[in-house]
Amino acid sequence: MKLQSLFLVLALSFGTCVVNAQQFDGGVATYFSKTSFDFENFGGREMSEQMKKQFAERMKSRLEKTFTLTFTKDESIYEEEEKLDAPGAGGGMRFMGGGFAQGGIYKNIAEDTYARENDLMGKSFLVKDTLNKLDWKLEKESKMIGQYAAFKATAVRKIDENPFEAMRRRRDQDADSTAVAAPKEEVITAWYTPQIPVSQGPDEYWGLPGLILEVSAGRTVILCNKIVINPKEGLEIEKPKKGDEVSREEYEAIVVEKTKEMAERFGNGRRRGPGGRG
Repeated sequence: MKLQSLFLVLALSFGTCVVNAQQFDGGVATYFSKTSFDFENFGGREMSEQMKKQFAERMKSRLEKTFTLTFTKDESIYEEEEKLDAPGAGGGMRFMGGGFAQGGIYKNIAEDTYARENDLMGKSFLVKDTLNKLDWKLEKESKMIGQYAAFKATAVRKIDENPFEAMRRRRDQDADSTAVAAPKEEVITAWYTPQIPVSQGPDEYWGLPGLILEVSAGRTVILCNKIVINPKEGLEIEKPKKGDEVSREEYEAIVVEKTKEMAERFGNGRRRGPGGRG
């Protein structure tokens, strides 16, 4: 254990010198994100193992994604890499009569600003707000991630259940009085490297004394697998600017309202008999 700690210290010292010895403009980090699916709470109790396997395969493109984080000391943009859908997989999350799509996450640490372009049922919104801040606790654990010495940090975050999960949970609780309530908080574990001296990270994570290379939160794990410092083609960080400007709170209220509308339309459709008659 002592030998491993010494190795990490040497790697950290050497790596920091390498980054600081050159003109550091920023870099591009590639992340792989994987989310496990909660079959039990999605009706999986009634699914056979074969059905679960088939469903998991169809959901793979939605639950396993690749992102790039283009970053400088102050700014970053976190964007999903474009890829073609498999035949029959469909093109993203769809609502009745519309769609839902999210753009890249822009963070400006110097200005404490967050921005993201979202499309909701045919309408564009520009979500602008201050950055979400986590109260990170720096732990003593360390490990190597690729060639970088990484250190552990944890934080506790309140869980805001999205409208779809809330609808499903209310439905389950109505059907079963013993249904377990959703947890109110979750522990986030991150691994950061001071070898890259920026407080940036994937998704909405930031605020540690080094680039965040790995995050575990709930059912999602995000892992960095490639970093290019000062890429030859340069860095391009474009701040989102399209859509009706709203705060996070305002946008969430709009999503809730649209979700209710969709649920009512869907429910009315199910209640109607053949030909649309009651």
